[in-house]
Amino acid sequence: MGYGGILALLFGYLLGSIPFGLVITRAAGLGDVRKIGSGNIGATNVLRTGNKGLAAATLLLDALKGTAAVLIAGRFAPEFALWAGFGAFIGHLFPAWLGFKGGKGVATYLGVLIGLAWQVALIFAVVWLAMAFLFRYSSLAALTAAVAVPIALYFLSTPAIAGLFAVMSLIVIVKHRANISRLTAGTEGKIGAKG
Repeated sequence: MGYGGILALLFGYLLGSIPFGLVITRAAGLGDVRKIGSGNIGATNVLRTGNKGLAAATLLLDALKGTAAVLIAGRFAPEFALWAGFGAFIGHLFPAWLGFKGGKGVATYLGVLIGLAWQVALIFAVVWLAMAFLFRYSSLAALTAAVAVPIALYFLSTPAIAGLFAVMSLIVIVKHRANISRLTAGTEGKIGAKG
């Protein structure tokens, strides 16, 4: 890994740990988004405030921090882009400023994917949108897309990127274990439902 990789990982972590969902909803006077719905800081939970614009802004900014980490670190060395992207993803999941309790990482995952393999990011988007349209569950859409991505990367990208996303997809699945339980029990909240 080396010092460069460690610095890239730390840089990505610091960028990824900015809790945009929390910052945006507080700035808009909506209080602490962690007090509603799933208690999450991500765009899906921000949508439960009823403000689609803030949810879209959260989604965009959470994705962009992953893309920015990859593109900035990648200017120094290609392998730094991988470490920075992973750092941004982990930073969103476990931000030091929030007691290491962050989001589930889907938007940041997508942002890292855009930076490393934008063609496969399109596959992610198509799978997510199709599943969301058919079933109205954000969690199910995210889980399905997260399974599809490493498979697509295996055929369309490098082994290093495919391996990175296999690990990240596994983490996404683990972070969604409560959602999986609710999905199987039929109690998972649908997209757009206020919390």
